[in-house]
Amino acid sequence: MSPIRPILALLTLASALTLHADDGYRLWLRYDPVADAARRAAYAGTISEIVIPESAPPVVASARDELVTGFRGLLGVEVPVVAQATRDNAVILATPRDPWIAAIISEADLREAGVEGYILRRIAHEGGHRTLIVANRPQGLLYGAFALLRHLQLGQPLEKLNLVSAPKIQRRLLNHWDDMNRHVERGYAGFSLWEWFYLPEIRSPRYRDYARALASLGLNGTVITNVNANAQILTAPYLAKVAALAQEFRPWGVRIYLTARFSAPIEIGGLKTADPLDPAVAAWWQDKVAEIYRAIPDFGGFLVKANSEGQPGPQDYKRTHADGANLLADALQPYNGIVMWRAFVYSPENNEDRVKQAVTEFGPLDGKFRQNVIVQIKNGPLDFMPREPFSPLFCAMPNTRLAAELQITQEYLGQSIDLAFLAPMWREVLDADTYANGKGTTIASVVDGSAKLQHPSVIAGVANTGTDRNWTGHLLAQANWYAFGRLAWDHQLASEKIADEWTRLTFGHDETVVSTINKMLLGSRETVVNYSMPLGLTHIMAEGHHYGPGPWVDLKGAGRPDWTSVYYHKAAADGIGFDRTATGSNALAQYAPEWQKLWGNLETCPENLLLWFHRVPWDHKMKSGRPLWDELCLRYQQGVDEVRALRRDWDSLKDRLDAERFTHVAQRLARQEKEAIHWRDACLLYFQQFSKRPLPAGVEPAAQPLEHYTSQILRNMPGHR
Repeated sequence: MSPIRPILALLTLASALTLHADDGYRLWLRYDPVADAARRAAYAGTISEIVIPESAPPVVASARDELVTGFRGLLGVEVPVVAQATRDNAVILATPRDPWIAAIISEADLREAGVEGYILRRIAHEGGHRTLIVANRPQGLLYGAFALLRHLQLGQPLEKLNLVSAPKIQRRLLNHWDDMNRHVERGYAGFSLWEWFYLPEIRSPRYRDYARALASLGLNGTVITNVNANAQILTAPYLAKVAALAQEFRPWGVRIYLTARFSAPIEIGGLKTADPLDPAVAAWWQDKVAEIYRAIPDFGGFLVKANSEGQPGPQDYKRTHADGANLLADALQPYNGIVMWRAFVYSPENNEDRVKQAVTEFGPLDGKFRQNVIVQIKNGPLDFMPREPFSPLFCAMPNTRLAAELQITQEYLGQSIDLAFLAPMWREVLDADTYANGKGTTIASVVDGSAKLQHPSVIAGVANTGTDRNWTGHLLAQANWYAFGRLAWDHQLASEKIADEWTRLTFGHDETVVSTINKMLLGSRETVVNYSMPLGLTHIMAEGHHYGPGPWVDLKGAGRPDWTSVYYHKAAADGIGFDRTATGSNALAQYAPEWQKLWGNLETCPENLLLWFHRVPWDHKMKSGRPLWDELCLRYQQGVDEVRALRRDWDSLKDRLDAERFTHVAQRLARQEKEAIHWRDACLLYFQQFSKRPLPAGVEPAAQPLEHYTSQILRNMPGHR
């Protein structure tokens, strides 16, 4: 045999591996050639040139470059950019300033597109056709360009393209819990993206790629520092570094926001007080805000965590949250900046039910905040648990602007190990009816301002990004970043549609691959609930790092009662669960009568919230006909069985996926099965001490005694100091 042939074979194999291996860096913006040759040729035949307005601002230049890159990858052609259409089948980016637009695009469509939206339309023109991207503002042209490319990536026809799309929420932000030493609190994908030591002179290319990814989803802002704030970020050297990041983000329409440490006037300003009613403090903040805007003219505003978990705040001076927020709002108001004041506040001196404290704290302040203050509320009343009812604070402040804070990073849902697609959880919250203004007052309508006609409107997602090559640690966790962005733009999108989009954009159009991954995504969050905190159990994770089970955590392992697990599950010989009805803490009274009636009755309360609202005997008959103990055990087993099904589903795709991504996910699913078994065994052994009942048929017994689980100590956990 010729010695050349083995070499050629190896080169061919290496070439194939190079072509097909994928590390996930490109996210959903892959722009691989359209697989269907006929469709690719049809697309290419309908796109001859890109027409952009003269003297295009940087955001439109980004749109132009994205279209050139996208067409090159998807269609295999170089599409020229011109200032005026010369050929049929041009793709034209235009604003209403172009006089010919008025004859084609109606005023009604332009009103619907609004400030940031876009119109995509395929029109006949002199015997040929043109594709229009029309927007009232440059940023809309950028979003429209991404939308057109997504349309092509998804293999949708151009012939009848006619779409008007506008964001329902005005400020759509990521919140980064990134410390200035590059540690990321609750971050499971490596270090912080922001290389503070090297800025402002040395700028990572990931800054541009990050901002581009945000723009592709219509996200228009980012809070780049931890809510547990460091005042140093507001000093002149660091503002120069922040300004460099803002310069990288600006061409993609992304504004920077910062967290403000309430004690900054003392720590970096030389004052002896941070009292919000002190004129010298107010003057200091006014000067500091002016300095920020000189460095960053499009600065968005502040996010503040105050008087919570040890953070300084206005209550240190016997002032209210409104006093503190208004201090900053007044300084920002001349620049159209906003204050997002987090409602995640609970006091060690307050002994009432932890889930009641936000309403107790903030409800009396309704109507006392400035117009540019938004109270930012976690989706549930506790803390991003795998399942909670919605926060009652959404219906307790009718005269205050409210934002929803969702957690993209999976602090309580398996972190970077477990598959948990969160769109269904977020839809549960956004679709929930508060009944605040009668039936139909959903949380989505409160957040987007339509229920109360209040603006600006804000939604925030705690980011899951880091320096891992695939951005999110777990490749499939990219779907949560994508889902947040799509829901921030349009909170009415179905979880199924979002999953299908992401899967096709990320893995292509093999229908077996698409249907399998979609099924895995859509059931995965419920799977995590089943093997960790089913039937309304909550906050029974390990202490501190929050990874894995810890139903035994008590005051020996935590600093205060509401940081323990036993505070929430209250397991004893007579039953389990937290009574939040009128016979218990009466947290239920913070909800509308319709919810009180449904949730307050043991027989009508949905079983997925049963132990959240009720203390229930072990022998209580469930809807299945089984006693509570048996149902609890079988839910834990069901979670384990569902993870095994996830592994089988993924394994069935081995020959349809590149080896790099297949192995990456397969390894994590194997670990997830191990952790699901750990959750099941640890929790059931612990609760069995109280129920004193045997495991029902079908539930696998634990391989180790309870002491094996309670004695385990995990160290050096990602995202935890």
